[in-house]
Amino acid sequence: MNIRPLLAIACLATAAAFAAEKPNTPRIPAGPIAKKLELLFSDDFQSDTHDKRWHRVVDTFTFEKGALKGTQTRDKDIPAADGKPAVTAHAAVFGLELPTKDSIIEVKIRFSGNTRMDVEFDDRTFTGSHYGHLCRAIVALNGVTLMDEREGSQNQAIKALRNDPTKKAEVARMMAGKSATFPGTYEAGKTYTFTVETVGDEMRASIDGTPVGYLKSAGIGHPTKSKIELGVSGKDGYFEDIKVWNAAPAK
Repeated sequence: MNIRPLLAIACLATAAAFAAEKPNTPRIPAGPIAKKLELLFSDDFQSDTHDKRWHRVVDTFTFEKGALKGTQTRDKDIPAADGKPAVTAHAAVFGLELPTKDSIIEVKIRFSGNTRMDVEFDDRTFTGSHYGHLCRAIVALNGVTLMDEREGSQNQAIKALRNDPTKKAEVARMMAGKSATFPGTYEAGKTYTFTVETVGDEMRASIDGTPVGYLKSAGIGHPTKSKIELGVSGKDGYFEDIKVWNAAPAK
């Protein structure tokens, strides 16, 4: 049997796969970057009472049938009128007051009409980024994105420069390497276990144990992540059985 045609096809397929990759997309470590230490928090949402550290940030979240259901209700911009302030469209956000530095978060997620779900870290006392946003891991139906918001999209200096159309090149240069997107395919109605590891200035995400995203950037290493936030864009998304561990580097 002549295997040369088969080898040629395999080489072409491999070349196509590499060509399809974005040149600056970081490689995802095959193994964990963090190891679990003590369990800091867990909630399976089965109880009729809820931990007081949970709190409303942006409407609307409800506890429903063993899950935390998020529904984006601020879904369009509304200009100021009749003495009422303007409303800007925003994802639904629910907050958990839980200080961490390095951590591992595991939470089950399920899409049910929404377009994306995310796990975010904030420090409200930090003034260098909008609302103290630090970093986040986003799952959409077509892939995963990891973001350093402290040094990237929510950085106050960058946001100010965006108001000047002559600064586009400078903004692009400052934003380079502050986020990474990894294509994938996820199904509405299916439950996935989403794991987010942060250790030092690195963040790694996995779904059902398979690594799906990685980013190394300075803002991820912010020393005090005082708040964890869960976000839902669209209608509806469900979070179930969340656990948060203190963590240490895996090596």
